[in-house]
Amino acid sequence: MALTTFGAIMGFAAEMIAQTEEIYKALAQKAVDPLLKETLTALSGEEGKNYSLMVKTRRENVTEMILEPIAGLDQEDYEIALKLSDEMEDRDLLGAASILEERERKFFQDASSKLPLPEVARIFRKISQKKEEALTRLQDLGVNQTLGKNTGR
Repeated sequence: MALTTFGAIMGFAAEMIAQTEEIYKALAQKAVDPLLKETLTALSGEEGKNYSLMVKTRRENVTEMILEPIAGLDQEDYEIALKLSDEMEDRDLLGAASILEERERKFFQDASSKLPLPEVARIFRKISQKKEEALTRLQDLGVNQTLGKNTGR
């Protein structure tokens, strides 16, 4: 489905963030490595803040931009098929978190260039930058830990 209005973009962003927050909570519960559990819990908390920011931003800009036409964003480009199971090891959880962060980084980066409101585009660029930083943290965690080897499984 094409995201063709400001309202559609903000609604999709809020929905995606809320979904990711719930997934991070589930991943954190499955994590064995304490540093991974802490990282996933922190990412879940960030998603909660981002959700509040999306709701606030939409509310503050709804009268100006809700029906302004926007082209070039399709919801399908940001959908992922992520399956969680009880058999997931820490390295699998880390991979899932990386997929989630990359999806959101790409969406917020792409959407920031399409939004006609400079202040909203700036918020989206800032979130994209935070997602890039989170990806780096996740990559460092994977390199510096022996995830999957010390899980006792």
